[in-house]
Amino acid sequence: MTHSNDTIKKRYNRVSGLYDSMDRMMKDKWRKDLLKDVSGKVLEVGIGTGKNLHFYSEDVELTGVDFSPGMMKKAKGKVEESNLPYPVTLREMDIQQMDFPDNSFDYVVSTCVFCSVPDPVKGLKELKRVCKPDGEIIMLEHMRSDNRVAGKIMDVLNPIPVSIWGANINRDTLENIRKAGLVLKEKEDLVGTVVRKLKLTPE
Repeated sequence: MTHSNDTIKKRYNRVSGLYDSMDRMMKDKWRKDLLKDVSGKVLEVGIGTGKNLHFYSEDVELTGVDFSPGMMKKAKGKVEESNLPYPVTLREMDIQQMDFPDNSFDYVVSTCVFCSVPDPVKGLKELKRVCKPDGEIIMLEHMRSDNRVAGKIMDVLNPIPVSIWGANINRDTLENIRKAGLVLKEKEDLVGTVVRKLKLTPE
């Protein structure tokens, strides 16, 4: 797993300067809608280049983590250049093994992250661990299509994005959520069954 982490980290470091252009699939209106009701102590995992920073309200205390130094450098630059109305702490960290106590956050946020976590079930269990029992985990993720033909095509094409920047396009994220013991409260399909907005709870 360490080897896999290092490989994916290097790929994200390599594309960090171009990532904002590459990530246009996730529309700003989706990000804004995902984060509109978020407040309190918030953890954003895989914060990347910080594309969500301008969509949080002043009612949050944000901690952002990412395991790619290149992506984290871009996020830190945005924090320094912006007059954000809330406090931000950024830490380089692997979301599969986070250095936070249990039940630390009111909200845990993930956007386009679990396509690249080497062990997605382990990562999701960590989100469950650090989220308060009455908190929420909200996600904007792309995943394998439920359509039989489209899903098989994604399986065939998957090695291409994995080799370029470490993202899988055929992850069964809903099944991984079930395996992690999280409760799926809401699901909204945004692009067929490939891009979805999810709301989860630890219990």
